[in-house]
Amino acid sequence: MTSMLKIFVALLAGLFFSTTFSGCAVGPDYVAPNIELVPFHNKVEVVDKEMAVSPSLDRWWMGFNDSELLKVVQRVLDQNLFLDVTKARVIQARAISDGSSAKLLPTIEFNGSVTRQTLSKEGLFGSIARNSPNFSRDFTNFTIGPAASWEIDFFGGLQRGEAASKAEFQASEADQAGARILVVADAADAYFQIRGYQVRLNIAEQQIKDDEHLLSLVHDRHTAGSATGREVAQAEALLKQARASVPLLRIGLEQQMNRLDVLMGVQPGTYMRELHPVTEIVFLPTIPGDQRPVDVLRRRPDVIAAERHLAASNERIGQAISEYYPKISLSGLLGFDSISSANLFTGGAFQAIARGTLRWRLFDFGKIDAEVMRAKGANAEALTVYRQAILRAAEDVENSLVVFAQTRIHIDEQEGEVQALMKARDLSEQSYKAGSITLTDVLDADRLLLVARDQLSAKQVDIARAAVGVFRALGGGWDS
Repeated sequence: MTSMLKIFVALLAGLFFSTTFSGCAVGPDYVAPNIELVPFHNKVEVVDKEMAVSPSLDRWWMGFNDSELLKVVQRVLDQNLFLDVTKARVIQARAISDGSSAKLLPTIEFNGSVTRQTLSKEGLFGSIARNSPNFSRDFTNFTIGPAASWEIDFFGGLQRGEAASKAEFQASEADQAGARILVVADAADAYFQIRGYQVRLNIAEQQIKDDEHLLSLVHDRHTAGSATGREVAQAEALLKQARASVPLLRIGLEQQMNRLDVLMGVQPGTYMRELHPVTEIVFLPTIPGDQRPVDVLRRRPDVIAAERHLAASNERIGQAISEYYPKISLSGLLGFDSISSANLFTGGAFQAIARGTLRWRLFDFGKIDAEVMRAKGANAEALTVYRQAILRAAEDVENSLVVFAQTRIHIDEQEGEVQALMKARDLSEQSYKAGSITLTDVLDADRLLLVARDQLSAKQVDIARAAVGVFRALGGGWDS
């Protein structure tokens, strides 16, 4: 049992030295870059007349006060296949991180074997033993017992690897959060486009009815001799123009419905009927205008992931540098070895082995130099990617804010234009009935109204999509 004690003393001594010198990890210690941004120059605080409460960034879609949108988002979060992919990637990254942590600890195995062997008479041992009395070429060997091995991390290579794997795992979690933001924003974007196409189809159908009424009026005047055949043809052309807009709108509607179904992880056409009732976009959430760049950078998963990749690349430098230094490993074996199963668990069959191993790539420094240079190059690349992610995040926010603000201004002007054109169109029809103006004036007023109403509906969709863009750019949609 003295041998067992020596082995365990050796392993404990390795643990002591590994713990004592753990602070001696070679390579640069990571310090996150300090990148300062000036305040955003595009600020907007727009409150819808019906909605004065700003939603939480974590659940920004609730601010639209649309139960159908809530149902769509929940289905996306539960069923989206890309989110399933990112979850699987997080599991893989976690496993790699756990495996790196396990390398710092001793490996203990329990082994047992039974070996049946026929010894060669002409081999080294057989040629000597064959002249001995009772020599038998055939024998069975039994072994059983635990074995332990441990690489002592004197210079921190394993610690650097563990830290790098942990940072990569954190980056995968950030990527998963980023995927959540993107798929929710895409779903909301598709949903609002669907509602926009439905409203625009209603407008087109109403316009068709108005043009049919106008054509009937022109036919009556032509029958009475008050209108020319040219005016009839013009009214018919206007009606066909209104009807021609319907197929294009239906194509757009179908494409967005299919897009939304795929985002919800189902075959296109699955949830189509549920979205048939037309719902106008009534509520618009408050867009937070007090977001500082530092707040955005802390929330945006793409920036977080880039920073974690940078941290991992820094740790890989230390891991590469540690290859310049020797690796020391301890191993030990306790157990029993016998050619007879009856004597396997006896004192005479007991065996104990302790071994210390030194591995040093002393004549391989050229290759290590290349590995260190590669690690430093990867770190420089990661730093550039991180800085670029910050600039793109700032660009994304600025663009989304200006699109939202200017779209809202456009809508205010468009609403006034539609009201004026509706009045002009009604007055034109009355004047045409009275015979004071030609049909061309009525047709022009009708055409201008159709275009303006369609543009207004499109812009009302655009403002909702712009709001989604702002929330996405601010990093909203996950619990940070």
